Amino acid sequence: MNSDHFRFEDMAIWQRAVEISMPVFDIADSLDHAKRYRFAEQLRAAMLSVSNNMAEGSGSASDTDFANFLNIARRSIFEVASMLLVFHRRGIIAERPSLILTELVELSKMTLAFRKTLKQR
Repeated sequence: MNSDHFRFEDMAIWQRAVEISMPVFDIADSLDHAKRYRFAEQLRAAMLSVSNNMAEGSGSASDTDFANFLNIARRSIFEVASMLLVFHRRGIIAERPSLILTELVELSKMTLAFRKTLKQR
């Protein structure tokens, strides 16, 4: 680890997850304004789980352990997507978040591809 930053900061998947979290957090903020606090908090937690598991995994001593954290991160991507789709179908968010969903699909693919580069036993 470089003394002035963490390994995960250089990872394209972590950077992308953080970028995608911004509009997701905007949706969560709008849910707060609509007094849908539990939905907002669950959406934030799931989105944070993506980048947090990538970061935590990057500190693993083995690639197998890192791969497990990437699996958790990828499952959290699916959780975020599911919440956004359900919220839209229920009318909790007005517009289908198509751009965010497209970004989540791409992040999922990137995470899976990165996981496959790890040496696992």
